[in-house]
Amino acid sequence: MKNQAHLKATRLNLGDFKSVPIRTFWITSFAFFICFFAWFGIIPFMPDVVRDLGLTPDQKWNAVVFAVAGTIFSRLLIGKLCDKYGPRICYTWLLILGSIPVILSGLVTTPMQFYICRLLTGFIGASFVITQVHTSLMFASNVVGTANATSAGWGNLGGGANRLGMPLIAALVIAFGIAETDAWRYSMVLIGIVCFLTGLLYYFFTKDTPAGNYSELVARGEKIPKGKKDVVGFLEAAKDYRVWVLFIVYAACFGIELTVYGTMDDYLQNTFGLSRITAGNLVLSFALMNIFARTLGGWFGDKYGKTGGLKGRVWFLAAIIVAEGLMLGLFSTATSLTLGVILLIGFSLTVQMAEGATFSVVPFINKKAIGSISGIVGAGGNFGAFITALFLKYKSGEAAKLTLQGNELSGADALKAAQTAAEAAAVSSGYLQIGLLIVGTGIATLVIRFSLEDEKIAKKELEQLSPELIKIEE
Repeated sequence: MKNQAHLKATRLNLGDFKSVPIRTFWITSFAFFICFFAWFGIIPFMPDVVRDLGLTPDQKWNAVVFAVAGTIFSRLLIGKLCDKYGPRICYTWLLILGSIPVILSGLVTTPMQFYICRLLTGFIGASFVITQVHTSLMFASNVVGTANATSAGWGNLGGGANRLGMPLIAALVIAFGIAETDAWRYSMVLIGIVCFLTGLLYYFFTKDTPAGNYSELVARGEKIPKGKKDVVGFLEAAKDYRVWVLFIVYAACFGIELTVYGTMDDYLQNTFGLSRITAGNLVLSFALMNIFARTLGGWFGDKYGKTGGLKGRVWFLAAIIVAEGLMLGLFSTATSLTLGVILLIGFSLTVQMAEGATFSVVPFINKKAIGSISGIVGAGGNFGAFITALFLKYKSGEAAKLTLQGNELSGADALKAAQTAAEAAAVSSGYLQIGLLIVGTGIATLVIRFSLEDEKIAKKELEQLSPELIKIEE
């Protein structure tokens, strides 16, 4: 694929729909949005699911963990498949096959069936990896961080937009005469069908690279056939310590964002006495910051890459991760709603910028294994969410158990109030501890090093861009 560099887009000109990179950018961002919308689509309906399936609080937590666990394995696998078969085919099949458990989620009748559907639905979280691989293949080094961050940020909106979108779909279903108690089931079936149709859109309207699909590149001798050994295999890429540092870094940003999606509603209600609607709107606002926050992280990564080389990208990533940890830690100690909201905004901004900054570094680790590396790093995000979800579940459970033991003679209302306060305090303590670990992760990020040869290659790529772009940089 060495002859394709000059075909990559050097600007994120969103209105140039005739351009293969820009058209791919829009479609991959939309596909990512739909996948996250479907993945988290059940969240607004959890009270209905709990009622219909008779879930206990512990079973509800288990469903959250299953949904995250499935994505860890799928992200590790999908990156290697992208290197081998190309992002176009991988995304097509992910959307088509992923639509099945989404549709079946609307048909479940037992907790076990629900667990299985949540586990398999989590596989579509691997859409993030394909999106990052595809934009990395489509955009030049001067703008790849911005393109990666923007496509990921806009796609990630689906994880919050479902809080507004799924109830609207349910209202539409009810308007067609469906019973309100069954509206959540029909809504899941409908969004599953949209996933399937998006898979067809991806197949017919995107290409693997600006120069064509992988099969075309093999025919022209520009890519090694998939039947032969790759120049850089998955295991070889996995031996690079920098990949695993970024795995941890992404666990410390995207993993925490996923955990916050699942716990912040209850935390805001229990800590600040907000109504469920108000708390839900605040969390939605947090998600909507992906419109620009991730892009900022990628943009700054590209900016410092131009002025400070690959080392500049790493230093910015380290700084923004430390800032994220400080914001979360301070938020956990806030007792005033106003201060809490200000710190939550600061956390939202920094955590999403950190995600964008991470994938402004990833494409430069090893360009011959972008898919494998993106898969490993992307899996780190879900690994972080998995671990922190278990951690907060444990702390909340222990707090509830101790409260029950210490208030056995209290009335039902008093016991419920005490339990709510104890769980809120446990989550607050958990946020603080997680925040401190994130700060440590940010400092550890500085161990990422690039050779002088890597720096020279990156500098040469920038110098080979059009004279107009070099003039703008100067």
